[in-house]
Amino acid sequence: MLCLPALLLFAAFVFYPLAQGVRISLTDWNGYSQQYRYVGLDNYVRLFVDPRIRTAFLNTLLYGIGSAALQNVWGLGLALLLNRAFRGRSAVRAAVYLPVLLSGLIMGYLWYFLLQYDGGALNDALRLAGREPVDWLADGERATWLILFITSMQFVGQAMVIYLAGLQSIPPSYYEAARVDGASPLRVFAHVTLPLLIPAIIANVILKLIGGLQLFDLVVALTGGGPGYRTHSLSTMINELYFNSQNAGYAAALGVALFLFILAVTAVTHRAMARKEVDY
Repeated sequence: MLCLPALLLFAAFVFYPLAQGVRISLTDWNGYSQQYRYVGLDNYVRLFVDPRIRTAFLNTLLYGIGSAALQNVWGLGLALLLNRAFRGRSAVRAAVYLPVLLSGLIMGYLWYFLLQYDGGALNDALRLAGREPVDWLADGERATWLILFITSMQFVGQAMVIYLAGLQSIPPSYYEAARVDGASPLRVFAHVTLPLLIPAIIANVILKLIGGLQLFDLVVALTGGGPGYRTHSLSTMINELYFNSQNAGYAAALGVALFLFILAVTAVTHRAMARKEVDY
């Protein structure tokens, strides 16, 4: 009985919307009309042949896997640096973490004003240096890599904090024993620090994968999915299909597919990495 309120809330705000999404995905509903018909699995079949979905899927893989890799490498490096005592350490930690507090929309608009062709701060600096301005967001491939870099830079502070917590939970006696045995700093990192950071690595990898695979607000603010469909993620493509193309059934099918894809990737990643966890 104590679990009943939580179960009711879960059913009302998670299970029911998911069930409705699955039902809508089996229709040709346009999002506002009261008239629609069931089309079975046609929307799901269409996902495999739509070139727009293929582009958005590849971008989503890049945003998810790429940002997870960059944030974990940068975050671990910063955590190792900022775990040492030096003057101004707290200020540096705060500066690195500060972008996490901004929404993706705000971060996207800030970078848009830096990168836009006319009046962008970066192009103004290039003109002052006697160089030709660059239309940074006009090329789809370059804009995709810029989105990856910006989202990784924004949330690296989150990865850093998790790694700092992991580093500070390692007993100092392990390092003392390694130094007594004459282990080099590289061997200490490889055989002491890294294995004992596996729980933090698992948490960071899964969090960053999920965040990158469902990236939405930064893409909307920075490029709107353009030029054309070149920088769309699957999340922004759902928005495009529902509101601009008025194809709610197809958008719902893509949403269900994205949910299942993220669930599968998360489960496989967690299962694979949990085997490497050690006790201490």
